[in-house]
Amino acid sequence: MANSAQARKRARQANKQRAHNASQRSEFRTAIKKVRRAIEAGDKSAAQAVFAAAVSSIDSIADKRIVHKNKSSRHKSRLSAQIKAMAA
Repeated sequence: MANSAQARKRARQANKQRAHNASQRSEFRTAIKKVRRAIEAGDKSAAQAVFAAAVSSIDSIADKRIVHKNKSSRHKSRLSAQIKAMAA
């Protein structure tokens, strides 16, 4: 346990930041799940609309370095490819 006032404050701040980051990661996962559900439903126009909304959320979380930018790019790329494959 932290002994100095400074260390106690840093521990409190770390807990608060950890909770915030966890909620942001949850938002990231939820955005991806919404797009996957739309793809599974088979409605391409709905999937594209949900994907457009998810991209801004995913980019925002990557910009804050809560998830790595390559991870967010990988997810966006794969979801986009799945949406494009719906027409074929």
